[in-house]
Amino acid sequence: MPLETFPTGPEPDYSGNAKGDRVTTPMYEDPAIFDAEMKKIFETTWVWVGHESEVPGKGNFKLSWVGTQPVIISRDRKGEVHVFVNRCRHRAATVCEVKKGKTSSFQCPYHGWGYALDGSLRAIPYPEGYAGEFDKTEFGLKPLKVGIFCGMIFASFNFDVEPLEDFLGNAKPWIELFMKQGGGFPVKVLGEHQFKVPMNWKIQLENTTDAYHFPIVHKSFLQSLDGETNQTFSFMDDDDGYVEDLGNGHSVMVMMPELIDLDENLDAPIPERFAKLAESLAAQGYEDAKVRKIVRAVGGCGFNLNMFPNIACSLSFFRVLRPVSVHETEIRHVALGMDGGPIEANQMRMRLHEHFQGPMGFGSPDDAEVWERVQRGSAGAGDMDVMVHRGLGLEKQSGNGLPVGDISAETGMRSAYAKWKEMMA
Repeated sequence: MPLETFPTGPEPDYSGNAKGDRVTTPMYEDPAIFDAEMKKIFETTWVWVGHESEVPGKGNFKLSWVGTQPVIISRDRKGEVHVFVNRCRHRAATVCEVKKGKTSSFQCPYHGWGYALDGSLRAIPYPEGYAGEFDKTEFGLKPLKVGIFCGMIFASFNFDVEPLEDFLGNAKPWIELFMKQGGGFPVKVLGEHQFKVPMNWKIQLENTTDAYHFPIVHKSFLQSLDGETNQTFSFMDDDDGYVEDLGNGHSVMVMMPELIDLDENLDAPIPERFAKLAESLAAQGYEDAKVRKIVRAVGGCGFNLNMFPNIACSLSFFRVLRPVSVHETEIRHVALGMDGGPIEANQMRMRLHEHFQGPMGFGSPDDAEVWERVQRGSAGAGDMDVMVHRGLGLEKQSGNGLPVGDISAETGMRSAYAKWKEMMA
């Protein structure tokens, strides 16, 4: 007897919830909108899943996510990177539960189906239990399209998605600038700090290019700094910072313009907090130009780059968001260092990362607190809109023909919601 089917009507159009200068409260609260986002955004466009340094050699793998779907990043015997769904084609069990490592294959723990590093099905126990010839080529792990730019690995369920470089667009030169913090060495992942917050994913998406909150939410961080470093982070008092719409939902917030390009201004005085590091590197035989290049890179870039829908390059780390449910989001802060660089330089980068983004740092707990408060507050007065209009009407135009606001403008949020509206229509 055939399965009964039911007629389905047209999909709801939720795009009207993004209104340019504001968004509706159901954007944070409605499970139906969340489900539509997973389908229309996270299953359709490019989503960041990892960095090449996390799968450096043949057989290396790393678990990740695309929206709510678990995936595996794997480097096969030829050195090619693959991404596929972490779900056995037989009875749906995950084929890997180890977060990262090295292997020659993946095997389902339930019935023993075995898969190669490229996701293809290689063996099944007792094949005589299937009538006729069992075609293993039809039952490999579900693959995703893979794209890599500057070591950043993106994946998409949509094999007709636009080329990755077109999707990144105006964000590409900023990614290249961000990777200069290797100080002449390749950038590598040193580790990560992971936590969940009871909030909708878009609350964090709004945050990375929001300088308006910094002196208020991160007051304790600013008070923990020495005078010289505090002056560096006083970007709200300067007129040189800005937020720029990069198109495709991407945006950049420049807090310290003098640190946009880490290969420039190498003759500037070495900050006091890096003086001992510079002395140690010189004592190890590094020439002065190399010392200055490494030291300048240790502190990270002077901008935050937000890329729709799930990845940010923030100062000296990756911030990755993963939607879990309409009211829950996982955040990963991925610490970055210099692959093959001086041990002391990487240690200092880790200490700086821990100071702000670590679990006992000043930044993460304060951010998580206000994100949670936004979610709690959105449960009240659901007919009121969420405002993202700061700086509107005061923006200039970039060379790309896109809006540029001052450092406190909500230009980046409007960019992200414009892309959200386009994809949800």
